[in-house]
Formats: sequence, structure tokens, C-alpha cells
Amino acid sequence: MIIYNTLTRKKEELIPLNENEIKIYACGPTVYNYIHIGNARPLCVFDVLRRYLEYRGYNVKFVQNFTDIDDKIINRANEEGKDFKEIADKYISEFWTDADGLNFKRASVHPKATENIDVIIDIIKSLIDKDFAYESGGDVYFRTLNFKEYGKLSHQPVEDLLSGARIAVGETKENPLDFALWKNAKPGEPYWESPWGQGRPGWHIECSAMNKKYLGDSIDIHCGGQDLIFPHHENEIAQSECANGCTFAKYWMHNGYINVDNVKMSKSLGNFKTVREIAGVYGYEVIRYFLISSHYRSPINYSIEIIEQCKSALERLYTCRDSLDFAVKNAQSGEGSVELAATLNTFKNKFISAMDDDLNTADGIAAIFELVRYINTNILDQNTAKADCEAAAALFDELCGVLGLLYNRRSNEIDKDIEEMIEKRQAARKNKDWATADAIRDELKAKGIILKDTPQGVTWTKE
Repeated sequence: MIIYNTLTRKKEELIPLNENEIKIYACGPTVYNYIHIGNARPLCVFDVLRRYLEYRGYNVKFVQNFTDIDDKIINRANEEGKDFKEIADKYISEFWTDADGLNFKRASVHPKATENIDVIIDIIKSLIDKDFAYESGGDVYFRTLNFKEYGKLSHQPVEDLLSGARIAVGETKENPLDFALWKNAKPGEPYWESPWGQGRPGWHIECSAMNKKYLGDSIDIHCGGQDLIFPHHENEIAQSECANGCTFAKYWMHNGYINVDNVKMSKSLGNFKTVREIAGVYGYEVIRYFLISSHYRSPINYSIEIIEQCKSALERLYTCRDSLDFAVKNAQSGEGSVELAATLNTFKNKFISAMDDDLNTADGIAAIFELVRYINTNILDQNTAKADCEAAAALFDELCGVLGLLYNRRSNEIDKDIEEMIEKRQAARKNKDWATADAIRDELKAKGIILKDTPQGVTWTKE
């Protein structure tokens, strides 16, 4: 597999640090609100990455954190007159409602920052001992200029970074580029005891600590949204490599931004879309399809027209899969065709080739729709042997499963009275009583049951 490495700005062959095992860390949400579609994109994209690597035979250890202590959480708690932990726990629960709805496969570990304060303190101590950090008035800062490779991920010279850096009021940093590892507690804020007094961790050090504890000093892939490249991931590299004395992450993967009606999504612009509100109209699976339907590094645009197109595309997949179920049920038994097996394998290889090229889900989905067209033309309505229908269905499920799609399969069961009406219509058609047959069809349609007549018999779907 080839992936684009943000660190080197080129595609590279994925070679695991340890044979057959891949360690991945994905930055998770800061839990102070419902997740928006910008949060959901890396959630779905890197879920597909994990699924695909497992599909290809790798043992994947996947860690995604919760930032459960942060200025935003504290501010939200103060606004609502609640404890910060109550806010964090509430929105972790809400996160799982959305993540489960999006068919996100739970990570190997979902650590919380507040559960790893001891690891954070140990790393900060190590950085101070190595002269990469210093205490100032109860705060602890990373001494950025002592890390000579600072800026290597964002590809920005230190001189350029310095020109835009400022020291905020109340900060006592040696250098504008230095960033907080530990923050002295302000009155009324939550805090933990430390060698530097009561305080709480900075944002960047949290991820370095959870990486180290659950995955080790070096990992294969670190991933997240493009907005995290600088300063978050840049700072993670600096503090982790200085503390551990080795390469932090071999590959860095970042997904592109989301626009809304061709304008960058922003709370200040009022075009902020939560997963919950979109799912209330279209359901979660349409959102997942939308988020993986383009290449992960490309910016994508959310609009009603596009989400409707995604809904229609997903319905085509479900219709094909339901038709395969019907074909399997009604097909004549017989041995599978060698030629058909070879043809199916070409679609599988197209899918794998697309996904091996920097997780190209757009072309992977295109390969699935080529399979759909082949199934509709060459398997359905062709008196195909049961074994061949089953083979097509198995491949269809296999490829959709890698993408985490078709997880809301409709039940094939219908009420007994509906089944009897379908049988009466079939009897009317056999007797060429077209008026009765049409009347039953219309009555069923009014009940939300859509019929389709095929050479193998009648199929039905629910509206």
C-alpha cells in the first residue's frame, strides 16, 4: 500500500515498524459539544483505513483519545454552572451516539487525558531534565528552539514561525514559539497536584502521553484533520521526540477540510453543521457515505444537492443487494461458473488497487458500482445459478464491509397479510386478470410496498 506522508510530502510505501502489526493514533474530539461533520470526516476516513489494513491481513492497534480537560470544556462548564467532568462525560456519551450511528468501529483503546496525568507529569519532568522545558511561575513551557527540527511537519522555517508568534498577556515564556506543557491553575479551575504546583496539562502533551502509554515511543501512523498539522501535531513531534529520543511517527496522514455550500465551515459564519442535525433528516449512513465518497486529502463540499446524491447512490447499493438476496432465494441450484468467478475477481482487484493507492475510497466506490452494473446486467434476471448469485453477494458484502457501508440492511420479512396480497396478485396475473393485479399493486404501494416483476418472480421493497 502507498500512502501520502505529510512529513515528506510524497507518497511512500507503507512498511510497518513491526511485521504484520500497525500502530495508529488518531486525534479524537475535545468533548464540550456535539461533533460536527468536520469532526466526523477523520472519524470515518481513518475508520476505513483501519478496516482496510485489517482486511489486508494486518493486526492493527488503533488508539483514539478523548480530550476531556480543556479551556473549551471549562468555559462550557462555567456557562452551565456544572463540573467540567459532567460536561465531558455528557458529550462523550453523545459522541458515542453519533459514532455508533456512523458505524465507527471502536478503537483498541479510547483513553481520556484526565486518566493519564501521571504519564503527562513524567514526560514533562523528562523534558525539563533534558533542558527541553522550563518552569515559569507555575507554568511549564517547551523550549522550542532547542529542538532543531521544529517545523518539519508543517514545512515552515522557524524564522517564519517566529515572525507570527506572540506572547499573550499573563504568559512568562522565554520565546514566543514556546508552548505550554503544564498550566498553573486559575481560581475556580480544576487542577491536579504536580511538582510545579496545582495545575492541568496543556493540550499537546496529552496526546504525546497517551501515544507513549498505549502504543509506545514510536508508532506507524499518526492521523487527524488538516487543521491539526500546526501547531498540534508539530508540537507533538517536538515534545515526543525530545522526551523519547527517537522518531515519533513514521507516517502522518491528514484529511482535507469541509466546506458548506462552497464556503469553509465555521461557527462564526453560522454554517456549522452537526452530525446529529443532519442525521435527523438523512440518517447516519448517508453522512458516512458522503464523507468517504471523495479522496480523503481533497476538500469536500456539503450541500443539500450533494447529500441527496449520496442518498440516491446508497439506495442503489441497497437495491442491488436486496435483489441479490431475492436471486439467491429463487435461483436454480448448480455449480458456479469459472468465467464469472474470474470476472468478479477483476472487480475485487480494481477495488484493492484503488485502496492501495493512498486509500482512494472514491475509486474504491467506483469499483463497487462497476460491480453493481455487472450484477444488474449479467446476474439478475438471467436465470443465474445459485452458486454464482451467492458469489456475487459475498463479494458485494466484502467490499462494502471494508468501507463500513450497508450496515442498515432491511428485513426481508413482511406481514402475513402483505404476503397474502402479493400471492393473490400473482394468481391474478397468472389468470390474466390485470385489473385485479393492478388494484392490488396500487393498494400495496399505498402501504409502502413497491413491487417489481422479474423472470424469477416478483420482488418487493419498502419505501
